[in-house]
Amino acid sequence: MTYVIVGSGPAGVVAAETICKLDPNSQVVMVGDEPDPPYSRMAIPYLLINNIDEQGTYLRKDPEHFDNAIKHMHGVAESVDVEAKTLHLADGQKIDYEALLASTGSKPILPPVPGIDGERVTTCWTLEDARKITATLKPGASVVLIGAGFIGCIILEALVSSGANLTVIEMGDRMVPRMLNETSGELLKKWCQEKGVNVMTSAQVESIEHHSDKAVVNISGDRHVDAELVISAAGVRANADFLEGTGVEMKNGAVAVDRHMCSSVPGIYAAGDAACGLDFSTGDFSVQAVQPTAVEHGRIAAANMVRHGSVLHQGCINMNVLDTIGLISVSYGQWQGVEGGDHTSLLDRDRFRYINLQFDEDMLIGANTLGITQHIGILRGLIQGQFNLGKWKQRLMDNPMLLMEAYLAATQGA
Repeated sequence: MTYVIVGSGPAGVVAAETICKLDPNSQVVMVGDEPDPPYSRMAIPYLLINNIDEQGTYLRKDPEHFDNAIKHMHGVAESVDVEAKTLHLADGQKIDYEALLASTGSKPILPPVPGIDGERVTTCWTLEDARKITATLKPGASVVLIGAGFIGCIILEALVSSGANLTVIEMGDRMVPRMLNETSGELLKKWCQEKGVNVMTSAQVESIEHHSDKAVVNISGDRHVDAELVISAAGVRANADFLEGTGVEMKNGAVAVDRHMCSSVPGIYAAGDAACGLDFSTGDFSVQAVQPTAVEHGRIAAANMVRHGSVLHQGCINMNVLDTIGLISVSYGQWQGVEGGDHTSLLDRDRFRYINLQFDEDMLIGANTLGITQHIGILRGLIQGQFNLGKWKQRLMDNPMLLMEAYLAATQGA
């Protein structure tokens, strides 16, 4: 049995290892489009602040890990012949498969801005991007970061700690608008400003001019900022173009999968950012571009590739944990709430502490927190457990910090 995995990120690596355990006599071919060993993009911020070296980003530290049961090769997937069950690579190579997994992740979106393709502009998505950024970062360097979403905010600390003069430009009305509500997003902006970061929200980059010694970033409102380096972190989209023409159904820009992580074409599976999978909280299918979801997808897809639908995906909880220059923010589940649902919050603006809880009847379904970390696991447990809280709902409405007590009552009758 030959299994082909396209993509060598967390979903692909876990899938390959799972297949080897379940079907030790199989042949597993994992194709990655970067020349580096499989690595975690989530480790790049730690590389930028010199907490780790490049080897520290690698998903598996043993250089011989992929030399035996898993054949790891460098190549760019170009197309798939569904009838022949053959993967075609850009260099002309062909790989036959009996089951194929698309775990190709996402790729950065460059906003439609004149000058965005200049030499002083880079994304922060690959190890090669990290090398370019590291070569430019130095005390006093002028750096512009386009986008204050999840990706932008996780690299803020590296940019600030380098001593660079940093300007952040976000077109939304607050920082991380797809993860934080108005209160927590504005509080995060204030935190960054107090750390010396120039944050512009409700602002849009209109063009980038390139000169011999600098770039000039022109911003709405007749503003401009000089920059030695411009980093675009304006979002990502699923990297599944190689499946065009196969008949594989797409949803929300990614591969539509069932609860076995199988696409609409038998024998082709998807996982991670490339998959539109089941959301535990809503029961709908969506793209959750976070590493824990990728790992779970990869494990389930691999089990079903080997055992033909033996494992049913229960859905992933939408949970994001973000460290922005030392301030931890978290979103859980349906953090925006549902129509007719109750909510409660507690705010200590001076200490950058905030919690917001969202309910559907007497069930906790989502939350936002900022600067509060002691209840991260408890909040996930309460949301995932789908407990009817009874009188504890009102107690949490009165005091959102009684999460441990509510959890013990729900699970142990305390």
